[in-house]
Amino acid sequence: MTASHLNRRTLLRYGAYGAGAAALAGTAASWDRLTGADIPGRDDGSLVVATLGPAYGPEAVRTLTEGFKEVHPDIKLRINAVQAVDWSDFFAKILTQIAAGTAPDLVYVATEGVQLFAQRLGVPLDDWVKRDAEELREYFADVHPSLVESMMYEGSLYQLPVEFNAADMYLNNQVLKRAGADFPAADWTRDDFTGLLRDMKQSSGSQFTPYFWTNRLWGGVVPWLFANDTNLLSESKAPGGGWLWDSFYPAAARQGRGGGFRWTTPQATDARVEEAYDYLASLIQEGLCTRPEGGNGQNLIGVFSTGRVGVTPAGGFWAGGLHLAGMKANGFDVQYFPRWRTQRMQYGAAGYALLRTSKRQDEAWEFIKYAARKDTLTRLFETNQTTPARRSMLTADRYRETGPNRWQVFYDTLDKFPDTGPIPAPPQVAEVEQVLLKHTGTALASRRSVAPALRRMQSDLEKAMERDV
Repeated sequence: MTASHLNRRTLLRYGAYGAGAAALAGTAASWDRLTGADIPGRDDGSLVVATLGPAYGPEAVRTLTEGFKEVHPDIKLRINAVQAVDWSDFFAKILTQIAAGTAPDLVYVATEGVQLFAQRLGVPLDDWVKRDAEELREYFADVHPSLVESMMYEGSLYQLPVEFNAADMYLNNQVLKRAGADFPAADWTRDDFTGLLRDMKQSSGSQFTPYFWTNRLWGGVVPWLFANDTNLLSESKAPGGGWLWDSFYPAAARQGRGGGFRWTTPQATDARVEEAYDYLASLIQEGLCTRPEGGNGQNLIGVFSTGRVGVTPAGGFWAGGLHLAGMKANGFDVQYFPRWRTQRMQYGAAGYALLRTSKRQDEAWEFIKYAARKDTLTRLFETNQTTPARRSMLTADRYRETGPNRWQVFYDTLDKFPDTGPIPAPPQVAEVEQVLLKHTGTALASRRSVAPALRRMQSDLEKAMERDV
């Protein structure tokens, strides 16, 4: 595997829950046409699963197809690894296939697209889950309820989560040593974070950037909003979901759960949102981070591994990415996102969505169950290219070669901080993310730019949320 391919693949995973669904905006108007049946002659009898190509290379495709064939030799499976630069491009290509009448049966969908697909194209899994409750009991016992809730929409479950990534903080140990700084404690604060960046800057040269973050929905400004006890859109829970929580989770784990997340009223002009933006603008003004333009992070692995960046938000996927890039397991470590008013953190998850156009829905359900099995995920995620949704898969052996030393942070972000939640991704996520990216760049031009940019963001968000996708 070449370094250039590695950087692209790893950074695609880095953006898997934050690159967003911006390209969907151009296809949203076509939703009403997306009900075409398969074109005669193109159906070879296979169950067709569409995945994001760079995240599922040939080896992953083989793992899924060969393993599934052993369990279900009577079901012919074809996995289409759609080559796309990010989730937005992937979703747009899937919509094109559906419009052409060549829809797959299943689509691998990240948080950005869960509600979008559920509202217009997805099939609720409720009846199958109830039917196969005993078979699934072990699965739900191994998966945090927040991940499951993020795959629900208006009381129904649309996907079984197989992976997730929370925005934790990666720190370069070489840079910490150079600054004479200790590794931060789990309960470190925003002020501790700022002080650490100052120490890093003072001990490094002009080509060094203490903190690097990208302008995107996942891992961008949103973690700071969560830490400051706010969000881009008002957040609540849909009613329902009791059928699932009462069946699979003990009372303590199901407390406060509902039928899925709702993100509704824009609140970009909320005082705490402005406070978070002002803080980030102050870091830029002080030279502790760069203004996040574009947010593609093409050279991020290189600059982090060589000590030119000290701290960056990333998920479990980066453990494998840094290892493949040649970084030693003791060269970096991970800690929770720092506390501000809260220490609530954000994540994105992914799983397989079943499309209404599928003629093989029972077969598709068998694949969904197979893909969520522990043995399947163990083979699929052996290089630590993501964080498995199954708690029991996170072990010292898994991270012994790749690092980090504090690998428990990945799942403890959920277990020890049960209010940690998904990035705000309503059905209008395409336009919401476009608005966020556009005005975040403007807001951080200077501290004086924050308030007027957020007022414009509020206006554009209100228009976006009024539109029917």
